[in-house]
Amino acid sequence: MTENNQQTETMSDNQREALEAAAFRKLVSHLRDRTDVQNIDLMNLAGFCRNCLSNWYREAAEERDLPLSKEQSRELIYGIPYEEWRSRHQTEATADQKAMFEQSKPDHEQL
Repeated sequence: MTENNQQTETMSDNQREALEAAAFRKLVSHLRDRTDVQNIDLMNLAGFCRNCLSNWYREAAEERDLPLSKEQSRELIYGIPYEEWRSRHQTEATADQKAMFEQSKPDHEQL
């Protein structure tokens, strides 16, 4: 067994969840800072975007019977209301971006 496997096996569920939460917060912070990166670029390269993260966040809340609207979950991810973010930062997708998206778009049912 490798040293990394031994470390993760001795980690408690609470420790693992705390590390996962910290990594998630860092990812969200990074995406908030990188307003130059468009959601369509994220989708084309990674198969997910800020909206996907907000949907996953809302789904996790629903699984725990916590009320959270689509707008609230998006604001948690974007850091500002979604429509405000769109008007400030979103650009029109190019024909190439749209074509790439159509070729590579993931099946959101599986995400």
